[in-house]
Amino acid sequence: MERTAVNPVTWSVDLGFNQGEVVSGQTRTLYVSGQTAMSDDGKPLHDGDMAAQLALSIDNLEAVLGEAGMSLANLVRLNVYTTDVDVLFQHYGVLAGRLGAAGVAPASTLLGVTRLAVPGQLVELEGTAVA
Repeated sequence: MERTAVNPVTWSVDLGFNQGEVVSGQTRTLYVSGQTAMSDDGKPLHDGDMAAQLALSIDNLEAVLGEAGMSLANLVRLNVYTTDVDVLFQHYGVLAGRLGAAGVAPASTLLGVTRLAVPGQLVELEGTAVA
């Protein structure tokens, strides 16, 4: 797989995401459903704790990627949904750090929403990966 960043403007690169990515030569595409801070048995965890929920959501995203033989390095699109954008930004370094360590800056969208599907959840990560 070959990735080419598309950035007609460059301010987004400093924030850890590309405006777009051209992917060529991929053989498989994985569409990852929204991942939240849920336990292995489907119970919500870390009620009210954005930092802990964000970290576990990333772990859960990585688990899905891993099960498909991929990693964060394969992520080309990441949508972030949160019930509190301002609080998420206080902890965004957790996500940016994990993406940076994987050497990726996927095209991204961050949306503030009224609530998520599971009461008490503050953040949800949805992605697309190619390999």
